[in-house]
Amino acid sequence: MTCTIHEALANSSIVNSDTPRLDVELLLCHCLAKPRSYLRAWPERALSPQQHTQFNQLLARRLGGEPMAYILGEREFWSLALKVSPATLIPRPETELLVETALELGPITPCRVLDLGTGTGAIALALASERPQWQLTATDYSPQAISLARQNSLLLGLPLEVLESNWFSAVTGPFALILSNPPYISADDPHLEQGDVRFEPASALVAEQNGLQDLFTIIQNAPNYLLPGGWLLLEHGWQQAETVLTKLTQRGFEQAHCKADLNGHPRVSLGRWPEQLQT
Repeated sequence: MTCTIHEALANSSIVNSDTPRLDVELLLCHCLAKPRSYLRAWPERALSPQQHTQFNQLLARRLGGEPMAYILGEREFWSLALKVSPATLIPRPETELLVETALELGPITPCRVLDLGTGTGAIALALASERPQWQLTATDYSPQAISLARQNSLLLGLPLEVLESNWFSAVTGPFALILSNPPYISADDPHLEQGDVRFEPASALVAEQNGLQDLFTIIQNAPNYLLPGGWLLLEHGWQQAETVLTKLTQRGFEQAHCKADLNGHPRVSLGRWPEQLQT
């Protein structure tokens, strides 16, 4: 039985998504290896049996709630096409605030920058695309994530040192900037049973101490790897901002403050290690 592009697009009516039509269009483009403009130009073109079978398989995965990024194997971040897999978090637009803030704070001159818990390599590669003079180091505890970040580095032609490391364990400082989007969700958070996060690795989402343990670990150890005057930037949940800022100040960071994301939620907290080294 043949199926036309127009008939395939009718499946958007059964997709439970904020963007059902777009989801189906992207699945169809993936099967046809064509841009979205092709769908509008040739709605009566028939899919081959192989294309129809593949489309039905991908559609079934989406109907089961699987994220589009995992189905298609990629996600755009900072205008970069990144390969993704179920071994890593899906890069999200909110995290671009970390990149924007680092670009504002970092020097134009060469410097060393560290991205902790890099996943796909999204943050470090975005910085590499904007500041080729920076020496970027990215770490992750997951061998699968390490492999994926290295693959993205090669595919994009953006140099990146990727280390398998439990936070700072394999790192040698000092750095002008340290950034991280660590796990910060509490194990009993009901959002873990909703939407895309149901399919993402819990190890990259959940932290002990009501989601604060990894944030606290990074804050405690970062001064040992920062240059005097260097900055630490951390993404966190919006309800954690006050606690994170207090911890930064207690540890000795100066100018501790928080930046809001596009939704107005406090998303990135940062602090500057003093020019005069503390012990």
